Amino acid sequence: MPSLVVLHYTAMRDATSARARLCDPQAEVSAHWLIDEAGRAEALVAEKYRAWHAGAGSWKGQGDVNSRSIGIEIANPGDRPFPAAQMDALIVLMRGIMARWSIGPEGVIGHSDMAPGRKSDPGPRFDWQRLAREGLALWPDRPAEGELDESLDLIGYPQCDADARLAAFRLRFRPWARGPRHRDDVRWAAAVAALVTHGRH
Repeated sequence: MPSLVVLHYTAMRDATSARARLCDPQAEVSAHWLIDEAGRAEALVAEKYRAWHAGAGSWKGQGDVNSRSIGIEIANPGDRPFPAAQMDALIVLMRGIMARWSIGPEGVIGHSDMAPGRKSDPGPRFDWQRLAREGLALWPDRPAEGELDESLDLIGYPQCDADARLAAFRLRFRPWARGPRHRDDVRWAAAVAALVTHGRH
């Protein structure tokens, strides 16, 4: 039974190219849903079946993310904003998925969250805050106090290289942050961890 929704960008020039690859058995990659640039959502794999979208990685200490997640591919090469119509369609789709499978906002992650250092989608231009306003993802209102590694563990980030793990957190919650670990990383990670542990969103 799925407990996660994993969001991806296709990293291809258009949805037609992405669909061809996702439906090609030789490619050994698939997803449950594809949303094109105009906001059309297409089911590619029934949600009750396993799709091959997540690959190596883990979340909350558990691997084989493919077996416990719904994968949504969003047509975007990764270097541009996501159109409003596409985000609108994603919100409608996610509401349905999360209701069907009783998945809360803490169960919505990016591919980059579960595969630090290996994946970067849905990338720094993805509007996580809009999803949070709709109750479909986590986003903290104010910083908190805590310890960075403990907070990242509580959120669900895999145990891996410390720099890769921090980069994955930043990509989602502080997408334009650069350089060494900063106090803001510590405080915002603690705030997200509080949302996870106390169920506030």
